[in-house]
Amino acid sequence: MSTRFPFTAVVGQQDLQLALLLNAVAPNIGGVLVRGEKGTAKSTAVRALAALLPEVEVVAGCRFSCDPASPDPTCPDGPHTVAAAEARDARMVELPVGASEDRLVGALDIERALAEGVKAFEPGLLAAANRGILYVDEVNLLHDHLVDVLLDAAAMGASYVEREGVSVRHAARFLLVGTMNPEEGELRPQLLDRFGLTVEVAASREPDQRVEVVRRRLAYDDDPAAFAERWAHEERAVRQRIVAARELLPKVRLGDGALKQIAATCAAFEVDGMRADIVMARTATALAAWDGRSDVLAEDVRQAALLALPHRRRRNPFDAPGLDEDKLDQTLEESAGDDDDPDPDGPGGGGGQPSPSPEEGPQGGDAGAQPETGEDGEPQPAAGGAGEQAPARAAEPFRTKALTVPGVGAGAAGRRSRARTERGRTTGALRPRGALTKLHLAATVRAAAPHQRARGRSGRGLVLRRDDLRQAAREGREGNLVLFVVDASGSMAARQRMSAVKGAVLSLLLDAYQRRDKVGLVTFRGTAAEVALPPTSSVDAAAARLESLPTGGRTPLAAGLLKAHDVLRVERLRDPSRRALLVVVTDGRATGGPEPVALAGRAARLFGAESVASVVVDCESGPVRLGLAGRLAEELGGTAVTLDELRADAIAGLVRDVRGTTSRRAA
Repeated sequence: MSTRFPFTAVVGQQDLQLALLLNAVAPNIGGVLVRGEKGTAKSTAVRALAALLPEVEVVAGCRFSCDPASPDPTCPDGPHTVAAAEARDARMVELPVGASEDRLVGALDIERALAEGVKAFEPGLLAAANRGILYVDEVNLLHDHLVDVLLDAAAMGASYVEREGVSVRHAARFLLVGTMNPEEGELRPQLLDRFGLTVEVAASREPDQRVEVVRRRLAYDDDPAAFAERWAHEERAVRQRIVAARELLPKVRLGDGALKQIAATCAAFEVDGMRADIVMARTATALAAWDGRSDVLAEDVRQAALLALPHRRRRNPFDAPGLDEDKLDQTLEESAGDDDDPDPDGPGGGGGQPSPSPEEGPQGGDAGAQPETGEDGEPQPAAGGAGEQAPARAAEPFRTKALTVPGVGAGAAGRRSRARTERGRTTGALRPRGALTKLHLAATVRAAAPHQRARGRSGRGLVLRRDDLRQAAREGREGNLVLFVVDASGSMAARQRMSAVKGAVLSLLLDAYQRRDKVGLVTFRGTAAEVALPPTSSVDAAAARLESLPTGGRTPLAAGLLKAHDVLRVERLRDPSRRALLVVVTDGRATGGPEPVALAGRAARLFGAESVASVVVDCESGPVRLGLAGRLAEELGGTAVTLDELRADAIAGLVRDVRGTTSRRAA
């Protein structure tokens, strides 16, 4: 077994270490979500924690690690009436991103269950992690249904496996730790809330600290055993402190004053539900026990808020997590004052958001002011000669109508288009390829019934063969690649539309976030197009690039379409099962270069020939409309919608699944 990097040798990640240790003291806190850039010792610290946990007493031979002092009465390996005990190290089990549901929760032998009535159960990773640590690296890349199963088990302390009327239950109490890089995509807000604590980690910018990180890592790589021995004393001290804190924890008193501070803090930061209050209370109690105290102090409540609230106060998926510490201190001070005369509406006492800083306000002058335009409608270069304007602010986002890809795909699980999935409604049956995961009982019985006499059936049981088994074919939803092609030319800015355009694209990005899509961003203006953001799961990154997008110059529509075509070609090679949805945001104008309109038409027909699902968001405004965006949609083989039609609450009838022109083309 390889020697792990010592927990106490990790440099500069005190908040991460504290959050992990508090969960080791009080696992009912609910685990830790570690967010941060790559290369910041997230995985190293989590893996090192397992060596610090005290040994656990288990029932000898039990695959589910039952406690001999209180064995699980429903344990599949039980009943443990007279249980022999043995001690072993606490386990750390890693859940791979590509794991199946059967690998996580375990699997029943369906053939034996039907033919013999035997609950032959093969435990999964949840069983292996019972009374230990379950670690999920890159938890934001885990399929949503696996995250749901994982967090349900963590909340209930048990795992349930049910297949066609046969059910198994076993204990699953573990310390859940997830790590993620936000650049690769976010977790849904409701899943963020299920993690007890969250920690933001980043590499130090202090040269001395970075030097020490490198020095320790090189020493460990040269001789892991010798390096671990150098830190053995510190490791033993932390292990003993965990044991002492666990023993003290039931004796810690959480007074009414601390409870009022917790409630006031959660109210001030407008968190949803009551989970935050409960997690803060448990965390503050664990902090007191960790410091060897039997009373919870205000400093414990403050530290608990910094760990338990940042991921719960987010109101918008693109908002950065974090707490206003000045507001936190003010809330704690006021709630610790006169409890008989609370004034939630007084200065600083309520749950309002902090006032915007001066940097967030308008930056001198009218951001919507536009330059003079020439005879061709394009803006003239500014006095400085740059010919481009400062980025316009996005308008308020809105809920958009669903845009889906036609047909049935087989891509990664999501919430946009129809797809063949492991979860969803049953649409039919087929012969299993490999291991059977979802039995179609009726189809299996129908396949076996004609052969019962030939197989010599004499009793009530069904004589079953492997060839009789049928897999349930299920249909659910998949995530798509939504590639935005945004016109940032002067024709958009000259009519003061860029703010509305950015608001519409931001709204579509929010929709893509909720539907678990990958997104990419291509922009075109001046004389060329560029990939502002290669396809990624980080919708936050796309929103940031959109916000800083400048405008100006001519409209090289053909260049934008050709660049998008190249992006989709490469992505088909990388992920052939993920279907694409092209969203072109433009007024349809094409200027600059020889025959720009004809060239844009030829570029658009490339997508039509390849049956790429596409939507053109028509940004043309004014009393006189040329209908150029509609013609572009016809060339693409897609459909066109106006900014008003894109709204979910628009009166205009629109169920845009990008199906209309596709079906016409097939006809």
